[in-house]
Amino acid sequence: MPAVGNLLLSEPFMLDPSFQRSVVLLCEHDPSRGTLGYVLNQATDLKVSDLLTEFPKSDFPIFIGGPVGHDAIHFIHCCGDRLPDGTDLGNGLFWGGNFETLKVLLETGAIAAGEIKFFLGYSGWDPGQLDREMTENSWMVCTHYNPELPFVNQAEDLWKEALIAMGPKYAHVANFPIDPRLN
Repeated sequence: MPAVGNLLLSEPFMLDPSFQRSVVLLCEHDPSRGTLGYVLNQATDLKVSDLLTEFPKSDFPIFIGGPVGHDAIHFIHCCGDRLPDGTDLGNGLFWGGNFETLKVLLETGAIAAGEIKFFLGYSGWDPGQLDREMTENSWMVCTHYNPELPFVNQAEDLWKEALIAMGPKYAHVANFPIDPRLN
């Protein structure tokens, strides 16, 4: 079972459009409650200030974190030294944090685009569901990666870079076409 802070990469030919060529950062895992993560590479045309009117005007994009719970905004960041109360995911990454402090940091420009990522919704698995999907080879696990990788905004680049980070056994998959019939 992958651990909190690991990246899940969908297998190259996954047909589910919610997860096709997706990279998911795992943020919570409890064998009795399930697993939660965020798809890192499904951008929208929305900005944070489009959805949260109390936020300072910002150009931070919103990503679709998954097919569940599109009624809340979530975020990951690498600002644990400035943004308290986040959950430490390891590798310099944090999930959530003090919302009021976040607003001040954004208003003063103390957080750069490459340090935070916002999500609408999340990806969730019931207890045992992700384990079953792992045995079906629906996901590949990336345990060692550059901590800047989750903040890459180009969808295809993020998936390819994560595959390359997994080493030569997987790097060749980065060049597979989306439709294998085009190979």
